[in-house]
Amino acid sequence: MDLSRTIALILGGGRGTRLFPLTKIRAKPAVPLAAKYRLIDIPISNCINSGLNRAYVLTQFLSESLHRHLRQTYTFDHFNGGFVELLAAQQTVSPDEDWYQGTADAVRKNLVHLEEDWIEHVLILSGDQLYRMDFRDMMKTHIESGADATIAGIPVSRKDASSLGIMQIGDDGRVKGFVEKPQTEEEIQTVRMDPSWIDQRGIPSGGRDCIASMGLYIFNKDVMVDLLRSNSDSDFGKEVFPKAINSHQVNVHLFDGYWEDIGTIRAFYEANLSLAGKNPPFDIRNREAPIYSRPRFLPPTIMGDAKVTGSLIADGCRIGDNVTIENSIIGLRTVIGDGVTIKDSVVMGADYIESGDVGNMPIGIGDGSVISGAILDKNCRIGKNVKIANADKIENQGEDEPMQVRDGVSIVIKNATIPDSFEF
Repeated sequence: MDLSRTIALILGGGRGTRLFPLTKIRAKPAVPLAAKYRLIDIPISNCINSGLNRAYVLTQFLSESLHRHLRQTYTFDHFNGGFVELLAAQQTVSPDEDWYQGTADAVRKNLVHLEEDWIEHVLILSGDQLYRMDFRDMMKTHIESGADATIAGIPVSRKDASSLGIMQIGDDGRVKGFVEKPQTEEEIQTVRMDPSWIDQRGIPSGGRDCIASMGLYIFNKDVMVDLLRSNSDSDFGKEVFPKAINSHQVNVHLFDGYWEDIGTIRAFYEANLSLAGKNPPFDIRNREAPIYSRPRFLPPTIMGDAKVTGSLIADGCRIGDNVTIENSIIGLRTVIGDGVTIKDSVVMGADYIESGDVGNMPIGIGDGSVISGAILDKNCRIGKNVKIANADKIENQGEDEPMQVRDGVSIVIKNATIPDSFEF
């Protein structure tokens, strides 16, 4: 299926409050992932692997590092016409407010970029999900059904339905109903599916009887333009899509691979750690559909007398003696002193390798420290004999402190310094 007349719009999201403090100084799609990538690399890699090499990324909050990453990573030659460009909110001659008011409003304010004659379809993606999909399959579903719009849906169990948008699908694949995050059995009953309907479409239901929206859409361009210009709705998932199923033909494209919406600290933490096992649910080593990211020219990791199990270790690290690393992610340029123990943690590493005399507190993790169940953002300076393990099982704590807690996960914020012998 040819995607040469399709443009991808990747929605960067708002302030990313549920991922705070990781989003304190960066846009949500720029948050590091799996030791060497960023969240934005997932949808862009899916596009490239699907033969789609023209995409806009829409964002407005703290987009400098995201812009730099896109510029340094996704450069196409003059012959294929590809591009990945950032469309940040900006002041225009329009009387409308300058800031994006939601996902639909962000696209509405950029329709001028979508009205070129070569564009027939618009693929709308989220910038904070972990999955692998060939969008040519979704486009095939869209074209063959004759739909005005197609939405990707994934079968889920009832226990997961309360945190997702759940759709009711007709026998012809058309979306007939939608309930956002159903909380009661009565609400679920209005949109639940017969598991045999899922089985008949080549996907083992396994008892799953709900179809969740993945927040991925294909629109016929003219239909999307009309939908956005006929009202002032601000959000695709909560407003534009539910109205569209009543006024247009909206069909579902079923997907049954790994898919994780990385919208919270807990989801981010667990998704990262899941990649470190022997049989991860999402294979970052897939040679047929690789994940692309910024090319870096880093030295190999230097490792002393260390025991590493079930972990991902990125390039450019320096790991000392008598070190134990279990079920953890160790990001680019991480420096780990002697006698350090790291368990069930995400260490994002550093933006640069320090050289020369850096004083008493260099970037990295000092000798004798213990890090357990934590996230260390980039460029952290962790002193000697520090213990971060959330011994009191605190769920949420802190706003401006160097170390905070969200969803039970201890987080040392970017560029923070934790003094020697600190315990939490």
